[in-house]
Amino acid sequence: MNILIKGTNLITMNENKDIKENIDIAIEGNRIKYIGEIKEDFKVDKVIDGTNKITMPGLVNTHTHIPMSLFRNYADDLPFWEWLHEKILPLEKGLSGDHVYWGSMLSIAEMLSSGITTFVDMYFFMDDISKAVEETGIRGCLALSLSGNEITGESQLIETKKFIEKWNGKANGRIKTRIAPHAPYSCTPEFLNQIISLAKEYNQGINIHVSESKKEMEDSYKLYGKSPIEHINDLGLFDVPTIAVHCVQLSDRDINILKEKEVTVANNPGSNLKLANGFARVDALLKAGVNVTLGTDGSASNNNLNMFEEMNLAALINKGVTEDPLSVPAYTALEMATINGAKAIGLEDEIGSIEIGKKADIIMIDINKPHFYPRYNLISSLVYSAQASDVDTVIIDGEILMEEKKLKTIDVESVMKKCRKDGKGLT
Repeated sequence: MNILIKGTNLITMNENKDIKENIDIAIEGNRIKYIGEIKEDFKVDKVIDGTNKITMPGLVNTHTHIPMSLFRNYADDLPFWEWLHEKILPLEKGLSGDHVYWGSMLSIAEMLSSGITTFVDMYFFMDDISKAVEETGIRGCLALSLSGNEITGESQLIETKKFIEKWNGKANGRIKTRIAPHAPYSCTPEFLNQIISLAKEYNQGINIHVSESKKEMEDSYKLYGKSPIEHINDLGLFDVPTIAVHCVQLSDRDINILKEKEVTVANNPGSNLKLANGFARVDALLKAGVNVTLGTDGSASNNNLNMFEEMNLAALINKGVTEDPLSVPAYTALEMATINGAKAIGLEDEIGSIEIGKKADIIMIDINKPHFYPRYNLISSLVYSAQASDVDTVIIDGEILMEEKKLKTIDVESVMKKCRKDGKGLT
């Protein structure tokens, strides 16, 4: 299908930070063909009115566990380790592939409705998550969560190989695979070494939770005499392209390692605040030149998948923490949610900005609402004023997945009904 978006307010997120008003955008197949002047011979199958809309790249959620929408509001206002070990992990033991599929469908409906076009996930029953991604049209970077030691983890490594071979590049390239050791505290050094070797063998990136809590830091110093970042760096994990998730507890040395090894840090402000683990040194990371992105984490610890909320938190809280009103300005927060996320997964040449030749992963925001007036600054309005519910249209890989707030690939009512039933059964 060839799509023409007419007369829109365009935020490109390109290197020049171009913002254009009353501009036309042409999509041919799954790629952006023209921006501005459209050639007369361009055959149009569908016209979308861009009046009173902001058109921008789709949001990239670089850390989540989408089946955990089934645990939303189940275990709140608890200390992190009690929340994890006494509530969430026991509940996960009762999950089936069917649970994971429907929880994934629920989360994908929420993500698409709020402008997320790409997400990075680590969980289990990955075939079921992949099936949901394939059916709904969203873009996903998926990984089986790994934990244990070199003996108990052997079957997980075999499953990971099969998953990569089966799903990497499927769904017209919308599914990419990665490898995900859960955390340094849940994987022995020997098992991490096996995981690193597997990542190199299959040319895969790594996702890992690291330095999320003070207890994790204290335990790491007791066990290894070094921080979690130093520990996994010394093992060689950062020799593989890595997304280090959370990184709340960081020393200056840790930040230098992350910069030197070109590690991406996935900041999850909402989840970190809710579990009282602290707040990552985002300002210091950015000033050091580290690629920092945004993630929602799972709905069990957030309790939503709202990247507009994460942008807002990142911009506001860093100012309060540093007592610097210039910390994480609105445009930087928007970069964290778009082009930085694309860089994290090696897709910056394909998505993350609106440029000729790139894939058409595009969202349109309805700005004909009181909280967008007067329109002094469109960037500020997206980070400080916009709500997820303002998303009107979502296009992924050139396909319209939501138009006028109506999802086209998901029967939302049926999904909600099934998940309500499954949630009651699990708890």
